[in-house]
Amino acid sequence: MNHPTFGFTKEDPWRIFRIMAEFVDSFEILSQVGPAVTIFGSARTAHADPYYKVAVELGRGLARHNLAVITGGGPGIMEAANKGAAEAKGNSVGLNIQLPHEQKGNRYANVPIHFHYFFSRKVCFVKYSLGFVFMPGGLGTLDEFFEIITLVQTQRIPRFPLILFGRNYWRGLIRWMKAALESNEFINPDDLELASVTDDVQEAIDLMVDYRRRVSTPAHPPEAHA
Repeated sequence: MNHPTFGFTKEDPWRIFRIMAEFVDSFEILSQVGPAVTIFGSARTAHADPYYKVAVELGRGLARHNLAVITGGGPGIMEAANKGAAEAKGNSVGLNIQLPHEQKGNRYANVPIHFHYFFSRKVCFVKYSLGFVFMPGGLGTLDEFFEIITLVQTQRIPRFPLILFGRNYWRGLIRWMKAALESNEFINPDDLELASVTDDVQEAIDLMVDYRRRVSTPAHPPEAHA
């Protein structure tokens, strides 16, 4: 039989075990890191970029409040946030992903976890975080933002703090969402209020610390990832 998908389908049962292994390994490690905040942002951000320095400060500040910092484990903004958390002696988690043009994990993640599948990695970002910061980034950052705000909007996960950091960067997207989505009633007017926009590191930290104080870490995982 020479059907082109035959070999692929024969491999599927074994692929399931690989997926299971990723979840088991990552769940076991991440369940021990404590309350955490995930910081998303571009892998292409240079060390001299002001947002790199902001991400270092943000990671450091969160760690000083005993919040673990989770990133995608790569360079750029991810490296900066991990660096800040590591310098503050906090849990600095890097969920690195294997890509065709391989993403090299940054050296500041003192809790590194490696993934083959995007979807299992994305589950871990949401399952083990009590808040999310979206720094300037590309398609991956936008993907995570829209997925997470959808989970909050549909009440599949609690209303965690969602912070868009960088008013100038996010202004155009917010303007478009109001003009194209809200005006056509594809979203409710209050859906855009699910995310906060700021340029202030301390404000971002305070929002996370205040949320942790008001709402204890759930005893059970959110329904979407139960």
